[in-house]
Amino acid sequence: MSREMDLGFLLQALIPSWISVAVLLIFFAYLAIAGSILPGKLVPGVTLQDGSHLYYRCNGLRALLLLVGLLGIGSKMNFVSPTVISDRGLELLSTTFIFSFLTMVVLYAAGCRSRSKGSSLKPHITGNLIHDWWYGIQLNPQFMGIDLKFFFVRAGMMGWLIINLSVLAKSVQDGSLSQSMILYQLFCAFYILDYFVHEEYMTSTWDIIAERLGFMLVFGDLVWIPFTFSIQACNFYLDRKLYLQIAQRDVNETAGWWLLNNKVELTTAAAIANCFVFLIGYLVFRGANKQKHIFKQNPKALIWGKPPKVIGGKLLASGYWGIARHSNYLGDLLLALSFSLPCGLSSPIPYFYPIYLFILLVWRERRDEARCAEKYKDIWAEYCRLVPWRIFPYLY
Repeated sequence: MSREMDLGFLLQALIPSWISVAVLLIFFAYLAIAGSILPGKLVPGVTLQDGSHLYYRCNGLRALLLLVGLLGIGSKMNFVSPTVISDRGLELLSTTFIFSFLTMVVLYAAGCRSRSKGSSLKPHITGNLIHDWWYGIQLNPQFMGIDLKFFFVRAGMMGWLIINLSVLAKSVQDGSLSQSMILYQLFCAFYILDYFVHEEYMTSTWDIIAERLGFMLVFGDLVWIPFTFSIQACNFYLDRKLYLQIAQRDVNETAGWWLLNNKVELTTAAAIANCFVFLIGYLVFRGANKQKHIFKQNPKALIWGKPPKVIGGKLLASGYWGIARHSNYLGDLLLALSFSLPCGLSSPIPYFYPIYLFILLVWRERRDEARCAEKYKDIWAEYCRLVPWRIFPYLY
């Protein structure tokens, strides 16, 4: 069968439908309403340059559990298909990309027209269109009182789980549920639920406190997180009837991703080792972020049962942060690896996520180091002497 026919089918499958548009808009509308009305801890953000604070209602866990419950009830009553996302994955991917692009057009235009002097909305325009588009112009733009940066990362994390659950439903429906799929689903579900249990920690991360909202974050949160982080399990099932009309062969040969179409049998030892990688990654990732968040809230709080070592009264050099300057990145990389290991070692495709994340975090670490060196000067140099390792102790 010609490659032109395959490409033509792929392009046709990417064309958004009204159903995919409706699914996306209903999802965003739900998040906006649930985020506004559900109870949750009101967490003050870090102090901005103008002395102001933003406040974040951390009710993501309630919103997520309610959403999953509503989808479960809707599926049981035949109001919604549990496989609607896995059946229309490519449509949703292109629809979300278009939405991200249009959102950035609005954000760019609003930022250029802003006359605000406050830290959140003050425009930062370099005159370089590509730079301003990619990195953004405003720090914390809002829409109808909703902080868009916080909203988009919440949407991405929830979208990742919803995609995974739809893929799980598809694998059960097809009778292809495997040990590898179960491991992957458990790891991701635990990670995502844990994220929302500790959602307030997000308010002290670099993305929230320092990155402006540009296409990098909009695309990353809404498209990259949900649609690439699920690559290990996801198979975007396309309309078989349409495909047969075009290509006269099984769609899975072209559009399949991984665990739905590749049977992987892990040994008991491999499964146990995979669990250990996940556990170690989780302990490092969550522990490092928790220590940083607690330190910012209370600089005198004990770290591993001891008073914290602080450089220049500003930089934590105890606990995980006394082992590596970006120890949370190490935990994140181990977690990403654990999500891919259930797929075995027969193909590099399932390892796209950890490979990409490694490149991203090394690049981000370099940016972080440059900014911190400029901000903290001699204090940062002293911290680097005390903690020489960037991400991997004794390696990097």
